[in-house]
Amino acid sequence: MTQTTTDRPSGRASGAVVPVLAFAGIVVAVMQTLLVPVIKDLPQLLDTAPADATWVLTSTLLSGAVATPIMGRLGDLYGKRRMLVTSLAVMVVGALVSAFTSDLLLMIAGRTLQGFAMGAIPLGIGLMRDMLPPERLGSAMALMSSSIGVGGGLALPAAALVAQHSDWHALYFGAAALGVLAIALTLLVVPESPARAGGGFDLPGALGLSAGLVLFLLPVSKGSDWGWTSGTTLALFGAAAVVLLLWGLMELRVSAPLVDLRTTARREVLLTNLASIMVGVSFFVVSLVLPQLLQLPASTGYGLGQSMVVAGLCVAPLGLTMMFTAPVYARLSARYGPKSTLILGLLVIAAGYGGGLGLMDAAWQTVVTSVVLGAGIGLAYSSLPALIIGAVPASETGAANGLNTLMRSIGTSVSSAVIGMVLANTADTVGGVAVPTLHGFRLSFLIATAAVAVGLALALFLPGGRPSARPQLRASSEEDANLERAGAVLRGFRGRVLDAAGVPVPRAKVTLIDRHGRRAGAAVSAEDGSYAVAVPAQGPYVLAARAAGHAPLAAPATHTGDEHPVDLDLSLPGETVSA
Repeated sequence: MTQTTTDRPSGRASGAVVPVLAFAGIVVAVMQTLLVPVIKDLPQLLDTAPADATWVLTSTLLSGAVATPIMGRLGDLYGKRRMLVTSLAVMVVGALVSAFTSDLLLMIAGRTLQGFAMGAIPLGIGLMRDMLPPERLGSAMALMSSSIGVGGGLALPAAALVAQHSDWHALYFGAAALGVLAIALTLLVVPESPARAGGGFDLPGALGLSAGLVLFLLPVSKGSDWGWTSGTTLALFGAAAVVLLLWGLMELRVSAPLVDLRTTARREVLLTNLASIMVGVSFFVVSLVLPQLLQLPASTGYGLGQSMVVAGLCVAPLGLTMMFTAPVYARLSARYGPKSTLILGLLVIAAGYGGGLGLMDAAWQTVVTSVVLGAGIGLAYSSLPALIIGAVPASETGAANGLNTLMRSIGTSVSSAVIGMVLANTADTVGGVAVPTLHGFRLSFLIATAAVAVGLALALFLPGGRPSARPQLRASSEEDANLERAGAVLRGFRGRVLDAAGVPVPRAKVTLIDRHGRRAGAAVSAEDGSYAVAVPAQGPYVLAARAAGHAPLAAPATHTGDEHPVDLDLSLPGETVSA
């Protein structure tokens, strides 16, 4: 059989893998937050019109949306660590381009390159699934999923401090330095995943999805400037619908598509992705409202009159709470399942926004709101990758989580457009300057609450409940899932892993490989060497066994469709017993 080689075996993954991958996710979030303190000054800094200056933000959004599912698929095919390092390297190049220029076009080019780093989140989650034992996987994925909020919350006061006391280009030099550090740590600590998907890269599918996303997100981002009913906005929305429809029809006919739409259409995947959009909407509202409320002068009657740095510090607990929620999520999910944890997170978010409607009179009240919302968003974000991973094959982890991350990005994009429109339409003009009103802030919180309500309704229809209903979600472990599934339906291969002396080998990794060389299932042997692997369809397979201190072994086996299990003993090294 054709064996997959890696730079470093997954079994050598150290305890530093999770912090390093989470740091990479935080670096990506820092890149996104860089310009928040200087958004209002961009036209002057770049010597351009306000409408043109917004392209500096829009370009990153578009490139990130395009890169996320593509980099996820490339990671499944060619190595997740390799694509993670590539994403970070492109971000560093983009940061340096922006750092050395004040020209609008070059700045847009640099920001476009920085958007490619968004693929780091799903790639990191995929690496964790491939390398970590079940007892560590839940909290690790929770931390990685929440890193985008953690980095955003922590970077805001730091970026504000730099913008107040130094040249704004220093923000990009700092981002580049963090990117280089993340690359170095990844290369030193994180091993390459041995898991590979079958087939090749779907270039037409990548081009079609990219075109559809750009056509959709462009009017979402620029609709306020162009007018939501303008010919340009409506034409782009219509073109996006046509392109994405044609792209979907094409993907259904491709043997190795960029996005497996049949898998995506499964109830658990579809509802999770739709709920992700709502969580993305709710997450971004607080990031847009509270900093403005804090920095408005007290003379408005409702502004809190704080500096840019203090405003950042008041919102920073949002990210800190998300980070500290990760271990809490792991315990709750292990006991009740990620569906229940997602529902709990959405309820906490709703409570945060509901309470926030009356907590706008002092800076400390915004801190309380940030803490509550951080806890809820942390629980919700942490649940999403576990739900996705429990519903897709291992070979599609990168692409599936890339699509889920894209759904969150779409949620934040829609949130930015809608809340921007609401604040603009409810603003008062003072001295020729539009000033957001308290009514606009509260209306924004109500919109966030409505988005959470929709997300909660979607989550309630997710299959499963307690972990026992879906064992792979309880442990976040493909191996445990396959063991229980095979035992439940009595359809697959089972036997024992033995060494050359006939002694059982515990904790051996048994991988089921189909006729195309793709991974079709996996299990880990018990203390007595026993294993069980579910078989997706009848036909020829290869069972490969790996264990520390033993040579790897591959044994052919054929499943005939019989509902009774086929006993198969594997011996390490070198001996095989036919089915």
